[in-house]
Amino acid sequence: MPVVEGTVPVSSVLGLPREEVSRHVFRGGNLLMPRIFNAHRQELAVQALPQELQATTEQTIENLTGSTATLEISRAEISNGALTTELSITNLAGHKLPSAYPSRRVWIHFTVRDRNGTTLFESGRFNPDGSIEGNDNDTDAARFEPHYEEISRPDQVQIYEPILADPSGAMTTVLLSAISYPKDNRLLPKGFDKATAEDFVAVNGAASKDLDFVGGGDRIRYQVTTDGADGPLSIEAELWYQPIGYRWAHSLADRQAEEIDRFIGYYEEMADSSAIILTSARFIAE
Repeated sequence: MPVVEGTVPVSSVLGLPREEVSRHVFRGGNLLMPRIFNAHRQELAVQALPQELQATTEQTIENLTGSTATLEISRAEISNGALTTELSITNLAGHKLPSAYPSRRVWIHFTVRDRNGTTLFESGRFNPDGSIEGNDNDTDAARFEPHYEEISRPDQVQIYEPILADPSGAMTTVLLSAISYPKDNRLLPKGFDKATAEDFVAVNGAASKDLDFVGGGDRIRYQVTTDGADGPLSIEAELWYQPIGYRWAHSLADRQAEEIDRFIGYYEEMADSSAIILTSARFIAE
C-alpha cells in the first residue's frame, strides 16, 4: 500500500490530518447502489463524480467475477431416461459467500437444452423485476427456499443466503427484530468446520446435515428426465449474485412513506441489472 505524501484526514467527517497514511481500497460487493446514486445524483445530492461511481461499479464487478468463486460440472451422465449432473462450487473468498448485509444472495441457474436449443429443464432463472423464478421467498414473505442436496423440479432453486426470523419465528428483514437464522447456508470459506462453529456463525437449516456442504464449497446434484429428448444435451450452470434481493427491496412496500416509494422506484428501475453472473460452466452430454 503506497504511502501518501504529506498529511491527510482519514475520514471526511471530523477526520484529523495524519502523516504516513497508506492508500488502500476495501472492495465491496454492492454493485447496485453506485448505479442508483449515479442515475439520481441530483435528487440525492451525490458529491462523488459520475466517473468515480462508474469506476467503483466496474471494479466491484471485476472483483466479484474474478476472485469470488468457481463452478464446475464434475459429473454428467445419461442413464435410464434421466440426466444426472453434479455441480461443484468453490468459495474463493476468506469469508462466507455472500457476506455482509443479509440482503445479499448467491444462487444457481441450471439449464438443460436439447440439440435444437429447446429448453428441457430450467431452475433459478433471474427475472427482470429482480426476483428468482421458483423462489418461495420472493413470492411469499412467510416462506423461503430450503437448502437442497438434489434438485429435480424447476420450482426448486439452490439459493445460498441467510434467512432471518423474529422472536415469534416469523420471517423478517428487520435487523432489530431478528434473533435467529431458520436458514443460513452461505458458502463456507476454506477451513471452516461447521461441526465446531460457534452459534453466531453456525450453519443453520438443512445445510447443517448436508455432507457435501463443507468448508470451501458445496456439491449439488440435478436429476432431469430426458425421455424422448433429441440429444446431445447441452448443460449450462451459472452462479449468480445479487446484493439486494427482491424481498429485501420490497419489504416495506405496504408502508406509506415518500422515502420507501422512492427507493422501490429506484430498485424497479434497475432491477434487471441488479444481479450478475459470478462464474459459469458448460457441458455436452451424449
